[in-house]
Amino acid sequence: MFVDEVTINLIAGRGGDGKISFFPKRGGPSGGNGGRGGDIYARVDLQLSSLNKYASVTKLAAEDGRPGEMNRRAGKDGKNLYIDFPLGTTIKDLDSGDEIELNSKDDQVLLCRGGEGGLGNDALKSAINRTPKEAKAGKEGQTLNTKIILRLIADFGLIGLPNAGKSSLLNTLTAAQARIADYPFTTLSPNLGAIDGKIIADIPGLIEGASAGRGLGIKFLKHIEKVSLLLHCISAESTDLEGDFHTVVTEMTNHNPLLLEKKSIILLTKTDLIDSQEITKKINTLKKLNKESMPISIFDEKSLKQLKSILTNKIDENAT
Repeated sequence: MFVDEVTINLIAGRGGDGKISFFPKRGGPSGGNGGRGGDIYARVDLQLSSLNKYASVTKLAAEDGRPGEMNRRAGKDGKNLYIDFPLGTTIKDLDSGDEIELNSKDDQVLLCRGGEGGLGNDALKSAINRTPKEAKAGKEGQTLNTKIILRLIADFGLIGLPNAGKSSLLNTLTAAQARIADYPFTTLSPNLGAIDGKIIADIPGLIEGASAGRGLGIKFLKHIEKVSLLLHCISAESTDLEGDFHTVVTEMTNHNPLLLEKKSIILLTKTDLIDSQEITKKINTLKKLNKESMPISIFDEKSLKQLKSILTNKIDENAT
């Protein structure tokens, strides 16, 4: 199962307590300070593509600092905890609503700071109190209640109703191995492929009511948010092209109206199943919805080359 959202309570290390002790012969204070609690950092691991490893994790804690020791020796600092997440992860503070995004392979963010170690009685001595018989307790580390959300970072997104031919197209355009079959919801998690180093994501099929949780629901709508170009697939087998188009667009709008501002191309897929006159008729219908509409079939090399050329030009446009 593809896990792309988890809730985890983060707890930085507690500082170690200061030590109360005295030198055996001279009687002066010798208690050392406690060690500092470990911090918690989030960082990107490019080998990860889901949050599956955190599916059953509810709490993560850094190491506590060790107590101070005799002879003015400080306690050992707690080890920092580094939590690895996939590129494109958002970490949301459930209490404040603040969000941190991990959008670069080099991102490393401090999430919780460890508590300071307590002072030993040696550090508390003064001209007034030369032999203090007390020490300070270590401080608690910061805590953070988080929701971890994975939003795919893809350049192109294949969207459309179930069985619109998205997975087959992804497999043909790239070296992806997306599962395909002749029934709805074959794609239960986003599949990825690459063209010239740019990522294409096959977003699982949307249905009416998806934005309210029907079918695969909002679980995958959020993956469209970071895509720069949408490839809206509509099957040539459809008897209601406009209805299919508006179903998907409505769910996108209900989820996030800003999605409509994204550039898009309508792809009339599976055109090998209809004749040329029917293709022309259906493309003319789709061009009323989006001027950038084109027919395509995984069995038509010419149409595949045309699409690859369009995507390559989009890559060049973004680079300049």
